[in-house]
Amino acid sequence: MSARAFFREYLRNWKTVGAIAPSSSVLARRIVDAADVRRARRVLELGPGTGAFTEAIIEAMPAGCEYLGIELSADFTRRLRGRFQGHRFENASAQDFEFASCLGGAEGFDVILSGLPWASFPHDLQTAILDNVLPRLAPGGRFATFAYWGFHRLPRARQFHALLHKHLPGAESSRVVWRNLPPAFVYIAQR
Repeated sequence: MSARAFFREYLRNWKTVGAIAPSSSVLARRIVDAADVRRARRVLELGPGTGAFTEAIIEAMPAGCEYLGIELSADFTRRLRGRFQGHRFENASAQDFEFASCLGGAEGFDVILSGLPWASFPHDLQTAILDNVLPRLAPGGRFATFAYWGFHRLPRARQFHALLHKHLPGAESSRVVWRNLPPAFVYIAQR
């Protein structure tokens, strides 16, 4: 998807898209490496958007690894299904998605990566998403998301950081990726 099309989607759905441009390949590699996707058996991606992280995730996944992407935008979901055929994308909200249907008897996801705009979500939505998603993280599994540098000081961003530490104590952050618009860093936590 072009930057222009991404920006149009942002203008239509600015509360849920949360960015004016797709994430850079440098940030995508940073989050994939931090989450240790190369060892995963099951990967969940929240808010794959245009697939900036998805491409890096799929390239890093070992053979036989299962992928699930949950995307709220119907347009993004349609484009992702066409671009990454053979991988599962669901047009749904992360706080309401019924994960039992895709996990079957599996313990959970080894890796959960998020491209969601946490700093734009109210506390109740942040909580609802984490409460629905994090119980699906397998023991020893890793959760990774990112925050925009500077924006991480905003009240809702600080609120999310506190919630993440409450759910997964010991969450850490990476160095800033300056080659992203805007610059960003990765939060990584392990269950």
